[in-house]
Amino acid sequence: MAPEPTLSKPPESNYFLGFDIGSVSLNTAIIDSDNNIVEDFYDYVHGKPFNILRERLSDILKRYTPETIKGIAITGSGGKLATGLVGGVFVNEIIAQATSTGRLYPEARTLIEIGGEDSKLIFLEKDPKNGHSRLVDFEMNSICAAGTGSFLDQQAKRIGVPIENEFGAMSLKSVNPPRIAGRCSVFAKSDMIHHQQIATPLHDIVAGLCFALARNFCSNVARSKEIKKPVIFSGGVAANIGMTRAFSEILNLANGELIISPYHASMGAIGAVFYARDNNLSMNHFNGLSKLEDYLSGTAEDFISLPPLRESQAEYRKDVHFVKNGKEKTTVYLGLDIGSLSTNVVLIDESHNVVARRYLPTAGKPLDAIQKGLTEIFDEVGSDIIVAGAGTTGSGRYLTGDFIGADTIRNEITAQATAAIDYDRTVDTIIEIGGQDSKYISIENGVIVDFEMNKVCAAGTGSFLEEQAEKLNINIVEEFGCMALKSESPIKLGDRCTVFMESDLNSFMQKGARNENLVGGLAYSIVYNYLQKVVGERHIGNKIFFQGGVTNNKAVVAAFEQVLGKKLIIPPHFDVTGAIGAAILAKRSMKEGQKTRFKGFGVRNVAYKVSRFTCQGCTNHCEISRIKIEGEKKSLFYGGRCEKYETEYRKKVKNNIPDLFKKRTEMLIEGFVENESEKSKSISVGIPRALMVFYQQFHSGEFSLKNLDLLW
Repeated sequence: MAPEPTLSKPPESNYFLGFDIGSVSLNTAIIDSDNNIVEDFYDYVHGKPFNILRERLSDILKRYTPETIKGIAITGSGGKLATGLVGGVFVNEIIAQATSTGRLYPEARTLIEIGGEDSKLIFLEKDPKNGHSRLVDFEMNSICAAGTGSFLDQQAKRIGVPIENEFGAMSLKSVNPPRIAGRCSVFAKSDMIHHQQIATPLHDIVAGLCFALARNFCSNVARSKEIKKPVIFSGGVAANIGMTRAFSEILNLANGELIISPYHASMGAIGAVFYARDNNLSMNHFNGLSKLEDYLSGTAEDFISLPPLRESQAEYRKDVHFVKNGKEKTTVYLGLDIGSLSTNVVLIDESHNVVARRYLPTAGKPLDAIQKGLTEIFDEVGSDIIVAGAGTTGSGRYLTGDFIGADTIRNEITAQATAAIDYDRTVDTIIEIGGQDSKYISIENGVIVDFEMNKVCAAGTGSFLEEQAEKLNINIVEEFGCMALKSESPIKLGDRCTVFMESDLNSFMQKGARNENLVGGLAYSIVYNYLQKVVGERHIGNKIFFQGGVTNNKAVVAAFEQVLGKKLIIPPHFDVTGAIGAAILAKRSMKEGQKTRFKGFGVRNVAYKVSRFTCQGCTNHCEISRIKIEGEKKSLFYGGRCEKYETEYRKKVKNNIPDLFKKRTEMLIEGFVENESEKSKSISVGIPRALMVFYQQFHSGEFSLKNLDLLW
């Protein structure tokens, strides 16, 4: 509901209304004929922007007569539709923000504006004609919410801290804010869980989120552009004093160099009126509420729907085959797949049958998850098996490999493909979707020929579905799949960011959409996200394996089959194929008579201590965790964006892979012999040894190397 007005009925005069209609809020400004700001309001729209617009206009009309309202200027994402309903003129939001800042703060040279679903960086210079500052350049965020107010809103809900008041004040208590992923809301959640589990104070986590958003803005919106001082900070996020602190420290701004306007939330609405009046735009008189009322009284909208989902005929198999071999112990191979959300532990026998398996949450503590998995497997079959080799894969593979004493440490692409090809050599495409990453692998004749992974967006991953299920209060394991398969008209939701999808879901629900149709649309959404952001233009074959934890969701399997028009195959133990692949690779690496490096199941009880430090090797300043294992001299490390500290294992295992770059260079200059006696007679030709120039000229045989003196 719109808040109560703060002023009594004003004197009769001429007034102009400015509205900034965004996805999260409606900002209103009432300006008199002398360009004085009489009133301004900030209203949350909760997915109903035009309902809130009606309430705000109704409130205004209690104190202002229609005759005194001489014009309306509207900006924001809902501005064009609003002008057709209530009258007025639409003004681009970049222009509106720049105009109000240039008028009210002529000294400003940079404007940072962060709202609910977008963020802007606007560069200004002084206009010699009127002394105001004017727009010279701008940048905006992409379709990712990482640098917007919705990012903070969602994280605040997760930790139960009100965003309006407590959040910013709490962040100021932090002396050394921890680094939290600001590139994606879903990835930030993993970091938050990790910090909560190691007892990081809540005020430090809150401050870490503020700094994460500020760093994301600087890297993804500002990029390499110079932010000149003084800086104006506008938008709803400017009310958060934690964000003010974060920007001040990151941009190294002194007192007075970061300005927060008392109208920070309404600068768009104010600027729309200023721009319209300065340029003599036809603002029209107020049209009244009749068209707006008619619009709001309309029946539930017809939605763009997709074909109903039909359950796939693919089989789900997770049977474990273990038969005791009398008194003899069975030779097995251990595989571990350590991801950001799950840790998978598998034992396979000589025939690659799964002897034992565990699928456990990583929960930010990979070593605890490993010890738990090893303990459960040992209790199940430990007395009847002997481990002849061990391999690790996943994002935590180096840490785990050193911790357990792995014989092989391989990447996820290789491990996933190895398991699939071992089951069926004719597979040509692998779709693998986990908690925070998704992979595409193309295979020909049992060999990987192409692959791709998701970048810094979780929209096509399992966490995406989990986030949306939480918003709809639906159990992702027990309810989601069944409900989606019952949908007769799944709604087309597109491939938006997981945070922005909340606004879309709210909007559709308020327009009469049923839950099962929304859930069906979400199943389609993860498919479209995956195909557009991971696969792209790459080829998808006819024998398609679907692997990873998301395969458990039958609605997603059905959506893939519907969109691709092809049947999917779900291989046995589809959710732990990475660990199976790691175990197979470990088996293949072991030569006859070679002793495994595996330390034994005793590692499940080994005590260890964790300490942390910040790497100063580059501007990322990664927070590195140092693991000190009881009884071992060397420490283990993890947490870096690169593998500077985490590849100690590579130094222990001899790498027999030839230097292919050196070999390529030798092949390119093969046949060239410099003749010293003819050097003075020869023509000197300088050929850049860079990019494609060197390769094309020599490989194509375009130039003869005889009698040429090459100047490298």
